[in-house]
Amino acid sequence: MTVPDPDGAAAGKRTYGPDFLTALFQNPLDPGYADAAARRAEGRGRTGTARQAARVSTVAVLLVIGFLLVVGYQQTVAEEPARTQAREELVEQVENRREGTAELRARADVLADEVAGLRERELSGAAVARLRNLGAATGFFPVRGAGTKITLADGPTSVDPVTGARRTESRVKDTDLQLATNALWSAGAEAISINGQRLTATSTIRQAGEAILVNVQPVATPYEVVAIGPGDLTGEFRDGYAGQFFKTLVTRYGMAFEATEVKDVTLEAATELKLRFAVPSTPPPAPSGSSSPAGSGSPVPSGSASEGGR
Repeated sequence: MTVPDPDGAAAGKRTYGPDFLTALFQNPLDPGYADAAARRAEGRGRTGTARQAARVSTVAVLLVIGFLLVVGYQQTVAEEPARTQAREELVEQVENRREGTAELRARADVLADEVAGLRERELSGAAVARLRNLGAATGFFPVRGAGTKITLADGPTSVDPVTGARRTESRVKDTDLQLATNALWSAGAEAISINGQRLTATSTIRQAGEAILVNVQPVATPYEVVAIGPGDLTGEFRDGYAGQFFKTLVTRYGMAFEATEVKDVTLEAATELKLRFAVPSTPPPAPSGSSSPAGSGSPVPSGSASEGGR
């Protein structure tokens, strides 16, 4: 049986284990906390690597986008002379066509005057007078006389404070011009023109965006509707439903409206008038050998002529 040697004589020297305070100062961090700190440091290292990779990818993408933008800009600059040349060629073609159209219109006017002179020379006086009356009524011939002038103009344009959109209530619309012309026809007008555009049975007044087209020709404010008719035409229009309606627009939206008499005004003939078809006003001669009694033939449509529209 071995007897314990508390003094350590069997080992040759005395040994001492570290006390608690010495161990605490030598290793102040608990092993569990040390492991958690090590794992956290490892995670941070991985996150830093991922962030660095993301930065590299972002820089690469930006470089690619910049390269594509530079290439696109160079191609646009290279193609600009060709586009400019094509545009200049189109503008030149349009100008040439306009000049050619103006020359053809001038030639057509000269030929129309020659035809009118030959017609009056060959026809009798009564036939010429009837032809002139028909031409004035249909718009083929210019007319001159007294009548009225209705002036309509846009009011001030306001802006919606909420949406910022422009309000169009104060602008003259195609329906306003249609109302004015219909009221003049009802009051006995014999000929009407809007800003120099003579109205016929096939005329149109319509809106195209913010523009108004009369006979497919744009007209702008102020709109002057000139009519030739009886002496009381101005008063009837001003006191009628159309005049009252325009007075309401003036009060409510600030539009301009005026109806004045004109003593001597000339309305030019309508342009772009084309006769498309006609129906004879007298029945055709009966074929030879017909056994029908005189005047017992089938009814014939009354005479009418239609001028082609647009």
